[in-house]
Amino acid sequence: MPCRRVTIAARVGIHARPAALLSQRAGAQACRVTIARVDEGVPGEAVDAGSILALMTLGAEHGDEVELCADGEGEDGALEELTALLERDVDGEPAA
Repeated sequence: MPCRRVTIAARVGIHARPAALLSQRAGAQACRVTIARVDEGVPGEAVDAGSILALMTLGAEHGDEVELCADGEGEDGALEELTALLERDVDGEPAA
């Protein structure tokens, strides 16, 4: 199962609108996608990236690192798409 670490660019972290966008895109993937907040280099408990409630419980803020993992058909493409989403601010602009 491939995984990728990403720094959260959204100024509000994974909350409300970013969580909704991420859960919609993760839920549309053919593979299962999980996300975990990374603390001191160690990923915490992974949650379903397709669940808006699970995403909001992560407590991931702007600048925090998370680990995305995908398992199943299209996993590499899913990681590419979701990484690109997290690396941009809510409005789709690259993080400053």
